[in-house]
Amino acid sequence: MIDLSLKYMGLTLSNPIIASSSGLTNSLDNIIKLAENGVGAVVLQSLYEEEIVTELKQNFRDISLKNNVQTESMNFYKNINVEDTLTSYLSLITNCKKRLKIPIIASINCISSDYWPYFTELIQKSGADGLELNISINTYDPNYKTNQSIEMYYKIIEAVKKHITIPIAIKISPFFSEITSTLTKLSETEIDGMVLFNKFYSPDIDINKVKLIDDHKYSSENDYSLPLRSIGVLSKRAHCDLSASTGIHNSEVLIKMLLAGAKTVHIASVLYKNGFEHLGKMRFELETWMKEHNYSTINDFRGILSQDVNINQAAHSRVQFMQHYNEKG
Repeated sequence: MIDLSLKYMGLTLSNPIIASSSGLTNSLDNIIKLAENGVGAVVLQSLYEEEIVTELKQNFRDISLKNNVQTESMNFYKNINVEDTLTSYLSLITNCKKRLKIPIIASINCISSDYWPYFTELIQKSGADGLELNISINTYDPNYKTNQSIEMYYKIIEAVKKHITIPIAIKISPFFSEITSTLTKLSETEIDGMVLFNKFYSPDIDINKVKLIDDHKYSSENDYSLPLRSIGVLSKRAHCDLSASTGIHNSEVLIKMLLAGAKTVHIASVLYKNGFEHLGKMRFELETWMKEHNYSTINDFRGILSQDVNINQAAHSRVQFMQHYNEKG
């Protein structure tokens, strides 16, 4: 009997496949379809910090004006029309929990620890099973210093943990100079999971129109190498659960991530390309592979090819290709 269930962030999932935060997870209808096709959990489409801050200030302005309180800072927001995105988001969480049994993980795309963290209390009260913090700090900003980036991660985690008790994960960038030690230290904070890695906006250039374009909306099948390597190295070092993201397009890569030590995988691009039915295909092929290798549960094989277990430990950390080319002659 094959059992695909597991614990991630302390939550019970029927299988390790999570629908990542995207436009596919922004409506109840879509989330129901994902559940019907057997997804293990869903991360809702992210609320952006700017949306939260702007709307909170708008609400604050309305309350203040109603009570005849006026300041210069409020005047700045007087003419801003903000859709009630926060209420809609909380309603989506509540409706998902009424209709579905799978874990529902809220998501916030954030760049600072100011103003917005107390809103996470409402996310918890609405019934979210967990919260994923998609921390998107622009390391390409020439004014940003290395220490500022990592310090902001700590500040965000600390600020959010003051307001909620549900488990949190951070979805983070691969752009750290000392990535293994940095992520290991981050895992020692009060987080329950780390998602490796963010897929950032990557501009391209149209040489005919001579303009910048966004031509890399989806991950490719070759994008999994970076998270695979990092998870293999961190698997036995991290003090929280690890989830792989970016480039997981089929069951083969799913299995690779589990062998390296990931608890779960996040997928989105492949669902855009192949539809929600692809979830069933990935699960079936995972079960088939486990039967062929005499594994009953995911814990029977998860992490057996991580760096600290694998006999060839250098394979995860080697930087150069010289051995490969030497073998080729």
